[in-house]
Amino acid sequence: MNLRAVEARVLTVAPWLFGLSLAGHLVMVAFQTQMTMIDLMVYRNGSPELFTGELYQWRLSEFSDKFALPFTYPPFAAFLFLPLSWISWEASRWVWQLLCLFCLWFVVRKSLTLVGSGDPRRAMLWTALFVWVEPVRTTLNYGQINLVLAALLLGTVVGARSWAGGAGVGIAAGIKLTPAITGLYFLVTRNFKAAAWSVAAFAGTVGLGYLLSARQSHQFWFELLGDATRVGPVGSAINQSLRGALSRTVGYDVQTGPVYLVGALVAVGLAAWALHSAVKAGDTLATLVTVQFLGLLVSPISWSHHWVWAIPALLWLVHGTARHRLVTVAAWAWLLAIGSYLISILLILQESIWIIPRPWYLSLLGWVYPAVGLLTLVAIAVALRRTSPERVEHAVDLARQ
Repeated sequence: MNLRAVEARVLTVAPWLFGLSLAGHLVMVAFQTQMTMIDLMVYRNGSPELFTGELYQWRLSEFSDKFALPFTYPPFAAFLFLPLSWISWEASRWVWQLLCLFCLWFVVRKSLTLVGSGDPRRAMLWTALFVWVEPVRTTLNYGQINLVLAALLLGTVVGARSWAGGAGVGIAAGIKLTPAITGLYFLVTRNFKAAAWSVAAFAGTVGLGYLLSARQSHQFWFELLGDATRVGPVGSAINQSLRGALSRTVGYDVQTGPVYLVGALVAVGLAAWALHSAVKAGDTLATLVTVQFLGLLVSPISWSHHWVWAIPALLWLVHGTARHRLVTVAAWAWLLAIGSYLISILLILQESIWIIPRPWYLSLLGWVYPAVGLLTLVAIAVALRRTSPERVEHAVDLARQ
């Protein structure tokens, strides 16, 4: 069944679904139902340690008996999170949740705009749905920053001003390193001015970190940066990177050895194919999604909640200009992957977050996000291979009418 047809049947009640969905989430916030917001607690409670010199020795032990959570972001991020420590925990919870909900709506609305859909009801409908899919749900439950960063990138990268796009990428990378992959978008689209701005902005965040604490900045950039195990258990089902999936398959941490390199080369090859098709077609959202998926696949750690980029990917698959059977398959695959809460189930079934070997069927199921991510790259490459920028622009114009 075509997802557009399903969408059309419920579009008229989208405002009601939007209101009910947000109300349901806010009730969960009020009663703290399954919402420890443990990562927000790390941001809030850890950031003042920037000025004690103990930022990277500090650990959050509350609610985390299996792994006392460290502060894993650069000093610049700690500086930005500092205002959260000036208000009560209850206030910071509400501020963060409302900010994330706004960013979710913005990501949906911006993605739909890029594929030519300006209907506000459609943005309401998909936002109402996405509040309850696993990457978004876990982002909200943990109090993670993924939606904020996605909104920052979508709001700046595709704009007309090179300095704004570059600054957005540089600042996002200064907060959490993974958005740095977005610089590849500027390179493949030949926006070298924006690429230069992104490097300058990122350098500025690093420089500010050194001004705030040279010792801790040196510690982060030259001692802690390459230690993936400090971030968390590489082989746990929640790590949906290629390294995590490959490690669970072979039964040990593949690190950056031959097994990982083969997987990474496959991802790079498929991403290059998809980028060639997307750039040639002038499809902005497909290009950006491809870049983000490449980063998620080759990163040592890509928690399930990092995959919020499945949202713009799914919207492109459903409403993009390219039509192909693979596009439809990938759309349904993503809807099933993020709507089934499979990763949460696998977390319950695994013996321990630290034990990598597991039954073959659990290893196979643990490939869900990387596998659908790779499928999406193939779908983009195949569906757009013969599409011209004029056809994309014409289709977008028709969708807007």
